[in-house]
Amino acid sequence: MDITQLARLSVSLPGDLVRQLDDMIEERGIPSRSAMVAEFIRRELAEHGECTPGAVLAGTITLIYSAEWGRVREALAQTQSRYLKEVISSQHVFLENDQSLEVLLVQGPSERLNQLCDDLRKIRGVQQIKLVTTRSLLPPLHDKQSAPRHEASGRRTAGARK
Repeated sequence: MDITQLARLSVSLPGDLVRQLDDMIEERGIPSRSAMVAEFIRRELAEHGECTPGAVLAGTITLIYSAEWGRVREALAQTQSRYLKEVISSQHVFLENDQSLEVLLVQGPSERLNQLCDDLRKIRGVQQIKLVTTRSLLPPLHDKQSAPRHEASGRRTAGARK
């Protein structure tokens, strides 16, 4: 962000709340109150965007589930396959006590992302699920116009060098 685009905002808060905020800022090593407040506002705007029809968002869905429920991983994979345009990648790790953690990188319309969460939530064995989003989007992963073109056949034309 260009420093000339900064705007000042004055906020009045109860003293105890300011002390708690300052303690949190110090514990987290945040450079200033302004940086912390800006983070809060970004988070709330992203959450608000999750409820805005037609808003295209990027983010993560974090799942914790228990594998003891049988085919939970298969059910998760089947559900994700119905959202191929939205699920960009996933990372899975095994946790203690037969639990797993899976993080999905997602992008798409807010309605589709929320529906994906609802569909994942319905799977028996899913214990926790959280969608975290931003309005900043991933750049296009593939540009059809700049993709290399392949010859229709493997034959070389007369005069072509090896």
